[in-house]
Amino acid sequence: MKSSDTNHQIPPQKIGLIGLGIMGGAMAAHLLKSGFEVYGFDIEPTARKRLKGLGGKPQTGVKDVLQHSDIVITSLPSGQALKIVTEEIALELISSKGLQKILIETSTLPLQDKEACAKQLKSVGIATLDCPIIGTVSHLKERSWTIYASGPKKTYQHVLPLLREFTDDTPYLGAYGSGTKMKLAANHLVAIYNVAYAESVTLARKMGLDPRDVLEHFGNSPILGTGVMRSRMAMMVKRHYSPPTMKIEIWQKDMGIIGDLAKTLNCPTPLFTASADIYTAAMAQNLALEDTAATAEVLASMAGIKPQRNH
Repeated sequence: MKSSDTNHQIPPQKIGLIGLGIMGGAMAAHLLKSGFEVYGFDIEPTARKRLKGLGGKPQTGVKDVLQHSDIVITSLPSGQALKIVTEEIALELISSKGLQKILIETSTLPLQDKEACAKQLKSVGIATLDCPIIGTVSHLKERSWTIYASGPKKTYQHVLPLLREFTDDTPYLGAYGSGTKMKLAANHLVAIYNVAYAESVTLARKMGLDPRDVLEHFGNSPILGTGVMRSRMAMMVKRHYSPPTMKIEIWQKDMGIIGDLAKTLNCPTPLFTASADIYTAAMAQNLALEDTAATAEVLASMAGIKPQRNH
């Protein structure tokens, strides 16, 4: 186990993880390789089995995870899942007086759901950090994640060595919820970028250009290139979208969160709104389980480009 910052105490070796999907499972695997003991729970038996195969310690419920770890990371698919987990944690802490826990919440969820979680857990003495993540599983391997941390600053400083096990890019953004706001602003851009790159690849094909050349010259350009372009356009060029870094059906959740928030703020988002229909069309074309880069197939179809099966 390593610590990236000698100014902070070394993180504990026993870490709890609730939610072992794509991101939670990747975090578990990474921590195990770094020498941590990982106690994890997921409602899916296959996810618990994967953790065991990696050398982790699958648990039968949230209560068991809490019994073995002082710092717990959650990576959950919905606000309802967070509500259930929050209630189970709160009940366990009420019945186990004296236990001190920290929750690091990494999911991308509506702000009100995260705030309700923090409020309930604060009432039973649990410090909660809002720490959504920018990046995919492949970015974790490259240590290029960004973790937008917000919440009590002392708690952030306490867990910073643990966060830096994943990445050195762990900015502290202030009051709880600021991390989620920044993540939603980032995903707003990514939603537009994905469709913009799909449109660019489609236009290149219609003009007779090799889209591989587009990626080579644009992706590495200091003016045009972005990380999203390099990862997603590479899939678009090959017209192969599995294994997904972000499934379209899951991305629809983020799109809904951003769209709803913009409406409550009376903030016009014309580009984002236009891109939303492309993701919806991808769902209609049975691309729900493919990477969001599969938006390129929607635009290809609109442009009269012959479909390619087995994406």
